[in-house]
Amino acid sequence: MSAGAIISAVQPAGKAERAGLVPGDEILRINGETVQDLIDLSFALAEEKIELEVKKHSGEIVRMQIKKKLDEALGFEFESAVFDRVRTCANKCLFCFVDQMPSGLRDTLYVKDDDYRLSFLYSNFVTLTNLTEADFQRIRRLHLSPLYISVHTTDGTLRERLLGTPRAAKIMEQLRRFAEAGIEMHTQVVLCPDHNDGEQLTKTILELAELRPEILSLAIVPVGLTRFRTSCQPLRSFTATEAAAIVREVNGWQQKFRAETENSFVYLSDEFYLKAGLPIPAEEIYDGYPQLENGIGLVRSFLSDWDATGGCGALESSSDRPSGRTVIISGTAFAPTLAELLRSWAPAARVEAVVNRFFGPAVNVSGLLTGGDIAAHVRALDESPQRLIIPSTTLRKGAAVFLDGMTLEELERIVDVPVLVVDGGSALRQSLAMEG
Repeated sequence: MSAGAIISAVQPAGKAERAGLVPGDEILRINGETVQDLIDLSFALAEEKIELEVKKHSGEIVRMQIKKKLDEALGFEFESAVFDRVRTCANKCLFCFVDQMPSGLRDTLYVKDDDYRLSFLYSNFVTLTNLTEADFQRIRRLHLSPLYISVHTTDGTLRERLLGTPRAAKIMEQLRRFAEAGIEMHTQVVLCPDHNDGEQLTKTILELAELRPEILSLAIVPVGLTRFRTSCQPLRSFTATEAAAIVREVNGWQQKFRAETENSFVYLSDEFYLKAGLPIPAEEIYDGYPQLENGIGLVRSFLSDWDATGGCGALESSSDRPSGRTVIISGTAFAPTLAELLRSWAPAARVEAVVNRFFGPAVNVSGLLTGGDIAAHVRALDESPQRLIIPSTTLRKGAAVFLDGMTLEELERIVDVPVLVVDGGSALRQSLAMEG
């Protein structure tokens, strides 16, 4: 996916700019050695004297020397974290979400990365099916830890069938080698009804728990199914009764593990509790949210953030009861919880559960809502709101763009209403308190 250590940005007045580096320049070698990714780069730049071999945009090859302090950054960024190519997934997973995507979205949404370097650098989950012996030795030598690993099941035969490749069967051998090398791991299971649940889930939890403390956590998330799953092998979602049974089972495991180590170890996606209509666990059960980006504890984090803001006394004025016409957008899973939270505190604020028409109604989380679905929902309301509040999770990280490519500015223009983006319960509570 990437070809070369190409500079994308240079910090003004930094060492790189003073040396004459500009966006578009390609770093060929550092101190005579090629670098294949940001991991190599961080080690190479640890020296006080740096010699760079650079290919300029014109094609000219130049060499430059830079003196720096040991902890001083040169002040440049790169187009990609890897300079050879991003390793992509060659598996044929039964539950692959990318295979259920429609055409016409931005290109990056179709990239099935399965690169251990991105796992270390950005917490991306990898399957290890493309890991070579050289990769393992590098991970051990550089102690690239923690890694984030998609296990799905510890049964080799079942994992081979779920991932669609015989290379998937040796997962426990790989995990044991990492554990013996002192590499810490966060793991996940995408749970599919009638496949890796039931006795298979019990087996997976037990066998992963045996590799503690090197395995730090196990997240269990439900399979996501879109309306575009037309050419894929049939799968179904969990029922409310099944979700409740899984919650009870995991509650039991958490009690057992906390009695042993004061750590829950295994965590359920919020969707299981919401689907079952059961209370979200207390904050201490999440042990600092080791897999928050995986949807583990987002609701509890939001509620705790909300409560912390209210408890500080900052919102004890008369503005605590907003009077304006505000509409708050949510996915259908979290909307009832949010509406109940606001019922007495902000009765004038209206929570709107937006059905995901783009991916299908089975996809019910706020983070997968599109700008188009939000716009259509707001325009269909009986009364136009004075302002619209949307969660930051609906936008691409670091950019005001929705999954379908619609920008925040375009959404505002379509609905003809000011749109406010909030990140967490505290931000929402403060934004509501400022109204009126």
